This record gives sequence, structure tokens and C-alpha cells, in this order.
Amino acid sequence: MNPDQQFLEYVIKALTANPEQIKIVRGVDEMGVLLTLEVSAADMGTIIGRQGNTAKAIRTLLRVVGMKNNSRVNLKINEPVGGLKSSERTAPSAASKTVDEAMADLKFV
Repeated sequence: MNPDQQFLEYVIKALTANPEQIKIVRGVDEMGVLLTLEVSAADMGTIIGRQGNTAKAIRTLLRVVGMKNNSRVNLKINEPVGGLKSSERTAPSAASKTVDEAMADLKFV
């Protein structure tokens, strides 16, 4: 598994309540690396965040990982099939680690 894909998997597993339902597909073309992410419908709100801020932050971090590996990394988040209605959504679960703890666990060489 490539460093960008490993990083994304680590971050998404730390954020989601259903880490077993994560699917990451990596593709490479002339534009760079495209990581396509699929998560359960219940975890979609957590991954996107308020006004898309969590998704933006993940994309920014992926660009940093890509620059370290001399590649351009983009993230596409697929909407789950039969997504939840707004009345069925639950409150986001608390992450298992703080951002500082998660960043301390990352060991970039």
C-alpha cells in the first residue's frame, strides 16, 4: 500500500464509527493520484464535517503527503448508495483520538 493511501486509511479509521466499511481505491493518471473514498452513510457527516471543513483538512494533508512523495494527490468522496435522510442522521461520534495525538502517531520518514 502506498504512503498516501495508508495515511488516508489511518485518518478515516480514526474518524469513523464503522471502520470496517471503509473502501479506498487508488488510481494514477497524467493528473496525479486520485484516491476515491467510500464510507458508510452513517459516517458521511463526520468525514465531510461542518461546511466541508473536515474534508478540506483531509485534502490539504493529503497534498502535503503527496508533495513529500513527489506526486499530486486528490481525494474524491463518493456518496453512499441510499444515503440517510436528514431526519435519520445521528449526532457525530467523538473521535477516538485528538488531532494532536493522531499527528504524534504519524511517523514520516
